[in-house]
Amino acid sequence: MALINGGEMIVRALEKVGVKQAFALSGGHIDPIFQSCADHGINIFDVRHEAAATHAADGYARATGKPGVAFVTAGPGVANAVTGVANAYMDAVPMICIAGRSPIRDEDKLSLQTMNQIGLMEPVTKFSRTILHAERIPEYVAMAWRHAVSGRPGPVFLEIPIDILFTPVEEDDLPPIQNFEPQGKPAASTHSIDQALQELANAERPVIVAGGGVNFSDASDSLREFAELTRIPVCLNMKARGAVNEKTDLGFGNVQVLASPQAAELAGGPPDVVMLLGARVGMFTGMGALGGPLIFPPDAKVIQVDIEAEEIGRAHEIDLGLVGDLNETLLQMIERSEGLTFRDHERWITALNTVADAGRAQWDADATASEPVHQARLMKEICGFLDDDAIISNDGGETQLWMAAVAQIENLRDYLGIGYLGCLGVGLPFAMAAKIANPTRQVLCITGDGSAGLNFSEFDTLVRHNIPVVVVVNNDQGWGMIRHGHIRNYERVVGVELGETRYDLVAEGWGAHGELVTRSEDIQPALERAFASGKPACINVMTDPTQPFGARHDAEAAKKAREEALEKKEFELPYYGKRKLGANS
Repeated sequence: MALINGGEMIVRALEKVGVKQAFALSGGHIDPIFQSCADHGINIFDVRHEAAATHAADGYARATGKPGVAFVTAGPGVANAVTGVANAYMDAVPMICIAGRSPIRDEDKLSLQTMNQIGLMEPVTKFSRTILHAERIPEYVAMAWRHAVSGRPGPVFLEIPIDILFTPVEEDDLPPIQNFEPQGKPAASTHSIDQALQELANAERPVIVAGGGVNFSDASDSLREFAELTRIPVCLNMKARGAVNEKTDLGFGNVQVLASPQAAELAGGPPDVVMLLGARVGMFTGMGALGGPLIFPPDAKVIQVDIEAEEIGRAHEIDLGLVGDLNETLLQMIERSEGLTFRDHERWITALNTVADAGRAQWDADATASEPVHQARLMKEICGFLDDDAIISNDGGETQLWMAAVAQIENLRDYLGIGYLGCLGVGLPFAMAAKIANPTRQVLCITGDGSAGLNFSEFDTLVRHNIPVVVVVNNDQGWGMIRHGHIRNYERVVGVELGETRYDLVAEGWGAHGELVTRSEDIQPALERAFASGKPACINVMTDPTQPFGARHDAEAAKKAREEALEKKEFELPYYGKRKLGANS
């Protein structure tokens, strides 16, 4: 009989679910995993920081709909990985993070890189376990995978003490484990589906608001079919951009059009029925930047479809909650729509498109200057250059707001953006993972110069592994979103300025293609050269440091607003808007 160690067991288990690549940073605690990956042809993309490994595993899941895998070493490796795991947890993204650990026999002896890793990971994972017996490694890998993909997806964590991972086990003594996830997915009851369909059929101004659940239930095709069948417009949050083509009259990559007074005026009122599909009620789908209602008018009926019953009714009263997998539920809704007559929604659809077109026209008007480069112009030039099926990884504070406003995404998984953690630095690892998953397609990362600094060393990873991603840095020489808040609220800036850094030269130092751009008309030629180089590339675009997202600040108006707020005993919280003195709500 053959003896195999824990690394071999892990890799064989991951092979059974089709894992072909993983993101990792080496360490002696996990050596057997690396060696077995090499033996079995699983590609290890070794990064320069563990946060990038877990961000890349997160990005791989967003770009494919399948869990990403990360291997990290013990102690500081796990501590560094927490941010990427937390980001996946907040956005319900499936990920498998497997880590080394100090030996069991040295527990409480202050051995190398020992710490309470489970205590770190439990708050930001669906499932965290220490494997204490070598022969149970395949069982725990299967268990972790099942937790990651079942119900609401999310990250899971396994730690394996080094003495367990290295322990050889008789191959024939291992239990046979073939099925890692349950067959079939739950759908909402037919009664609740019929109720929802009746509400939508009676509505004058219905809208569907779709979120990340559409991705991991693989429901884009079903959603498009249902939207076209019923002629109901679909607004998409950051995690579902492209699920319905935003270049059609039914696809909107922005829920804020629903709150537009102009849309309500043109259509004869605001939305009267809102159906949330795999979209939690939060700042991206139901609560505005000022903490108040955004897309739910007081009289609107609200329907919510989610795989998790506990999610129904978060932060807003729900009139009808449907619990089930989105794709299965949509397929039933399509089938049970036969014979139903939906009202004419063309006036409503036209109103929403009028508002969306006006917003894009405003960005076009703002983007006329050649230099300093206006941020809207930068995004417009990028979007005008890219292929229709290009993948955009969007990172930064105001940078990602500009791209989100200008881009029109045609397919689900073509847009990877920032989620509920508001975590910066994800853009480059996300783009790396997307290019690995889609090697023949254009992949572009747009990032602010602040967020660029968080994982810029991954250019070394891109070069070593020949991953030709193009990274465009919106270089406004500072943490723009915070800078503009300081100017608006304090009339000075503290600790938010960055230099005129030559990110292009830094990337060249790792062997990448680099370009500096200072004029708008040079953006597309630089993009052409960057993609043609066949190498990882950095285009460093010097943009207007005085331009906030949207309109420029009016200093006098801002000062008057602060004075009026004080008279009303109000104060403003960054991102959350005005609050009353002495109130915590």
